[in-house]
Amino acid sequence: MATCDSAVIIVPEELLETAETRHFEGAAALDELAAGADAYRFAAPVAWSVDVTNTGGALLVMGRATATAATQCARCLDEVSYDLEGDIEGYFIIDGNDAAAPDDMEGDEFDYLPENRRIDLVPLIEQALLLELPLVPLCDDDCQGLCPHCGANLNEGPCGCGGDEPGDDGPFAALKGLTFDN
Repeated sequence: MATCDSAVIIVPEELLETAETRHFEGAAALDELAAGADAYRFAAPVAWSVDVTNTGGALLVMGRATATAATQCARCLDEVSYDLEGDIEGYFIIDGNDAAAPDDMEGDEFDYLPENRRIDLVPLIEQALLLELPLVPLCDDDCQGLCPHCGANLNEGPCGCGGDEPGDDGPFAALKGLTFDN
């Protein structure tokens, strides 16, 4: 087992032999991860653990990444944290760019092992964590959001501005007096 302070694996010579396996683990410092319009921040490094297996002509990287990420609730803008645990998966062809690509894999499903035998796990870790993020980050499923008139957080109670009552403002106020005659 090798412990790394970053997310770069240096593949040892013995791992280039078919059926060899090595375990690696470490922590990767990720500042921010963008998921659509949302930005997730990491207060602590992302812990990762992988097994690298030589499958005969390629290295299969499989493992886990765990982290706590924080962002803003999509409705009320309060900070919300998520505990994430994602599966790391990667496939690296050993013989360089001259090697034939696997017939059953698309071009974005594998990479080639660089000549310096360094595998940067950051893209794989980011992919693993992105799959675990919610489509819409919410502090609570029943989040009331912000008052559209005064901006008060409605989770803390009614705002008192009267904005929740139908009034003469808003984009559809002009339709208020509309009548439908035959």
